[in-house]
Amino acid sequence: MPQPNIDEQIQIDTDDDNDSLLDAQSIVGSNLTISSTVRDYCFENGRRYHAYRNGQYPVPNDQEEQDRLTLLHQLFKSVTGGELHRAPVLRPPHRPQRVLDVGTGTGVWALDIADAYPHAEIVGTDLSPIQPRYTPPNCSFIIDDAESDWAFPPEEAFDYVHGRSLGGSIADWPRFLQQAYQHVKPGGWVEIQEFETWIRSDDGTDQQAVRIHEYQRKLDEASRRFGKRMNIASSVRGWMQDAGFQNVTDDTYKCPLGPWARNPHFKELGRMGKAAFFDTIEPYSLALLTRVMDYTYEQAQQYAQDVRHELVHGSFHIYTLFHYVYGQKPPEKAGDDDYNGGDDADADAADDDNDADDHK
Repeated sequence: MPQPNIDEQIQIDTDDDNDSLLDAQSIVGSNLTISSTVRDYCFENGRRYHAYRNGQYPVPNDQEEQDRLTLLHQLFKSVTGGELHRAPVLRPPHRPQRVLDVGTGTGVWALDIADAYPHAEIVGTDLSPIQPRYTPPNCSFIIDDAESDWAFPPEEAFDYVHGRSLGGSIADWPRFLQQAYQHVKPGGWVEIQEFETWIRSDDGTDQQAVRIHEYQRKLDEASRRFGKRMNIASSVRGWMQDAGFQNVTDDTYKCPLGPWARNPHFKELGRMGKAAFFDTIEPYSLALLTRVMDYTYEQAQQYAQDVRHELVHGSFHIYTLFHYVYGQKPPEKAGDDDYNGGDDADADAADDDNDADDHK
């Protein structure tokens, strides 16, 4: 995938009735290690939330949210042209043996990685046991709190640690990334994939999205007061550098929110992006508005509905930025810039080539 050029403006398709086919109705459209108590879910304002470490994460975990996460997974892949990751750790000649997916959610990324790289052991962790019961033999899931001390001893270090869409769930990012640093092998990589909870435009039309801007400011304020800010994507690179990672890279991509672009890739990406944004408005705001901002349930629902209405019916050319930030833990040997993940790397080069082909 070529490096993104976010300074290049997205050309607008002036001939297309952008939203004629995208109204509110069309948008709306194992190896688990758990204790019995983690399934005693909590219900609030008509949505279901995690029970383990109750109240620490302000986003639901019910079926509606799981469907949203599935769409978001496809969006993260589509932004990069189909790639599951940007860090080079899973590409030949590297040979990772252990991969950790922190905050795995439904586990869909971990399952895709397990399928694409059957030689690697994949472990996913999350507060909610919402992952499939039946998984590939090289993939497992455990219940763990990413903000507590991770449940892995030093001898179980990973070659690659991945986290995605963790904004709003981490209070102390420097500590979180320090834990990632401690649990990755020398020469291994950590990658954090995040999208900005903020809209932009190249032609100034984002200023017409008054309610959306207000919603994002309110969401930023509420998440700060909650102690776990959501709009952190642009800060991850600096935090990773401060944690001691080297070769830190922030691959940043534009994602239109609506099918207004002339380019076919951006047009299709925009349809998916708008649907994902639409589905995000309520789950991101409902708990924060009622718990932190003193909204009633009815007020929070009406507010979300007003924001969705503007998103569906507005005629602006907005986008957001997706950040794929990855860095490497310095190798043990000086001058060893690349990580050789095992003595069997050369013997299994052919398998790696096949894995890479499957991944494309």
